[in-house]
Amino acid sequence: MKRNDTGSGDDRIIPIVSDLDIIEARTAARSLALFVGFDGADLVMIATAVSELARNIVRYGYRGEVVLSAVQNGNRRGVEVVARDQGPGIADTARALTDGFSTSRSLGMGLPGTRRLMDDFKVESQAGLGTTVTVRKWLS
Repeated sequence: MKRNDTGSGDDRIIPIVSDLDIIEARTAARSLALFVGFDGADLVMIATAVSELARNIVRYGYRGEVVLSAVQNGNRRGVEVVARDQGPGIADTARALTDGFSTSRSLGMGLPGTRRLMDDFKVESQAGLGTTVTVRKWLS
């Protein structure tokens, strides 16, 4: 898989520490997706997924970053989002991916919802070292 073969330049790295950063990440993701060729519901899905991932950084990891990239795999073009923090990590990843599970009195739809919105989903977490979630959406 190649990164940025669509002419978008370097990856966009957005530090996440507050709610304002969530908005910036969402807006930047939507702009990149539009540039790559997404439209309609796909733009909304990508922006929503980035919002959820960035919100998780603020809520659980306290600080981190979202990295946005245009990607290409053969003839397929898409958007990749890597959300990483250096927070406490996720104690039970499988449980965190279950609808309704939350450690903070939320609806527990963030990670499971993000997984449904995107085509590829990977979460890596280690206690005390943080969490990295990588997602991709491909043009149909």
